[in-house]
This record gives sequence, structure tokens and C-alpha cells, in this order.
Amino acid sequence: MKQPPQEPLGRSELNLLRLLHKDARQTNAELAQRINVSPATCHRRTQRLFEEGYITGVRAMVDPQKVGLGALVMVGIVLDRSTPESFAAFEEAIADEDAILDCDLVAGDFDYLLRIRVSDMSDFNRLHTSKLIALPGVRQARTFFVIKEVKSNAPLKF
Repeated sequence: MKQPPQEPLGRSELNLLRLLHKDARQTNAELAQRINVSPATCHRRTQRLFEEGYITGVRAMVDPQKVGLGALVMVGIVLDRSTPESFAAFEEAIADEDAILDCDLVAGDFDYLLRIRVSDMSDFNRLHTSKLIALPGVRQARTFFVIKEVKSNAPLKF
């Protein structure tokens, strides 16, 4: 069944989305005041942003160092075959691996680019030898240790 087209966001909804994207801890009353609408209207508009998928979740930004995950590692993965089945098997196998923050199918030298958080180099070595190289279809894994995070999790500009 075809979904009805979404009504585009108005200026106040876009402003609301920007405010929430910048700081989701603001109260409904604060948000309503900032976009110059009633709290009830602000609540309805916020609910719409969730229901229509503009906001996909809300969570706290945690300092990785404070929770013992200070090492960031990027890994480029090359699969032995480029078939829908090999991609699906790889993606299914990494889905539940907690250390892998992001996994993107990319064009270029790699098939996938992984962003991984671990405590240190030994922790990564354990992950690499026990899981990464054993993933289905992996022909090559090229590892890049991040020396300094220059820009991370920047807000979207819209």
C-alpha cells in the first residue's frame, strides 16, 4: 500500500528540529518559547518529527575516554567476492558486534569502512584475531589507528 506523501516541514518545524538537534535536553516549554508557539502545539510538532522519521532517536553523547574506550580504529574491509550474498553474510555477521560503531558500504579501495571503539591496541588485537578476520568473506582488513579526533559527530546543517 502506497504511503501518502508527507507534508513538507514548515519554518517553525525546521527551527524546532534544529533546536532539538543542537540540544535535545530542552524542555517542551523552552522549545515552545523559542519557536513562538504554545507548548501544546510544540508537543504536537515534536511528535510529528518522531512519527515521520525526522528524529530517529535521542541519546546522550558519552566521552569514550571516561568509559574506557579511548582507542578509535578505522578498518577497511575487502571481501573476496562482490555478490549480494557475500555482502548480506558480512552485514549480518557484524550487526551484533558492540565494538563496531559504524559500518558503511563504500566505493573505492574497500568494500566496507568500519569505525571501531576499543580500550587500547591489545583490545583491538583480540577483536581483530578473534572476530574481524573470521568474518564471512573477508579477504583483507586494513587497519588505521586514529591518533587524534579532529572533528567527530558534527551536527547536520539544514
